[in-house]
Amino acid sequence: MFKPLAAVSLLALLFSPTAMAENVTVEELQDGLNHPWALAFLPDNQGMLITERCGELRRWQAGKGLSAPLKGVPEVWTRSQGGLLDVVLAPDFAESRRVWLSYTRGEPDGRGGAAVGYGRLSEDYLQLSDFREVIRQQPGLSGGANLGTRMAFDGSGNLFIAFGDNFQAEKAQDLNALQGKIVRLKEDGSIPPDNPLVGKVGARPEIWTWGMRNPQGLALNPWTRQMWESEHGPRGGDEVNILRKGANYGWPLATWGIDYSGAKVPGSKGGEVEGTLQPIWYWKVSPAISGMAFYNSDRFSQWKNSLFIGALKEKNLIRLSLNGERVVDQQRLLEDRGERIRDVRVGPDGWLYLLTDESDGKLLRVGLAP
Repeated sequence: MFKPLAAVSLLALLFSPTAMAENVTVEELQDGLNHPWALAFLPDNQGMLITERCGELRRWQAGKGLSAPLKGVPEVWTRSQGGLLDVVLAPDFAESRRVWLSYTRGEPDGRGGAAVGYGRLSEDYLQLSDFREVIRQQPGLSGGANLGTRMAFDGSGNLFIAFGDNFQAEKAQDLNALQGKIVRLKEDGSIPPDNPLVGKVGARPEIWTWGMRNPQGLALNPWTRQMWESEHGPRGGDEVNILRKGANYGWPLATWGIDYSGAKVPGSKGGEVEGTLQPIWYWKVSPAISGMAFYNSDRFSQWKNSLFIGALKEKNLIRLSLNGERVVDQQRLLEDRGERIRDVRVGPDGWLYLLTDESDGKLLRVGLAP
């Protein structure tokens, strides 16, 4: 089940244009990727950067394929969900050549946590130099689960980073820990003075919001300029949130899911809890959502005002149709392929580009037939 659509009858939903099957086209651009996690487009038709969870960063170009692993990437802790994760280019990449990476670092006790840093990409695209770690969950508390991690710039010189709770639910409400938090930094890694917890005793000044569980998607809404986030619930309760400054999103106090045992989540007070913010959309049964992207291109006008989200467990691509801040419809695409979709991006050309999370992972280009 999913959150009800207000004032939409079942008959209208079944026969609405977005619920009807579309002639979706899929082109396999690259295979042989080792659990690819994220991609970032390079300017001037120079292709894209792709992370593989095993710790490799590669460049892909149309007609040339996949490069050898780039040098200068930090050593990562690879266990279960951990490894080399997200990649984004700095807004001033043309001048700074700065590439941001999220990844996991190990602790002496065998556990790990997420970290974020940046390096300078060489002019020949072969290596990162002067890599600097900017922020890290320390101590890391994860055995390999609930690490997050996504990054996105807000168009105003700030970087948002989504950290998972490391499978330590109570830490999501601890303002002195980075587990289960969205943090906000300046482009150079410093802390913006208008962050909501700056100057608060016993709180990390990097924090923008808290009460998150396992964020998997982060994207700037091109129409409202607000940051949106998607995350895994426990057993059920995957959700999409609009990130409001200083808001508590409730985990584990408020959740629409249940514990993996089938019992109530320890510490949960229900789906709606005073003092916490509700998701704008949730799934009672988890698709295991992943990367997401807003569609704002003229190439496929039918997809305008949509939010695309990959699904790992359901092995499909979810399209949410939006009316302002409301989800008015949802649609499943690519169900016949049976592939875990990890990342979703809209290219400069208006096509959707997807990564499949498999040992023989693929880069896909998706669109609509004329």
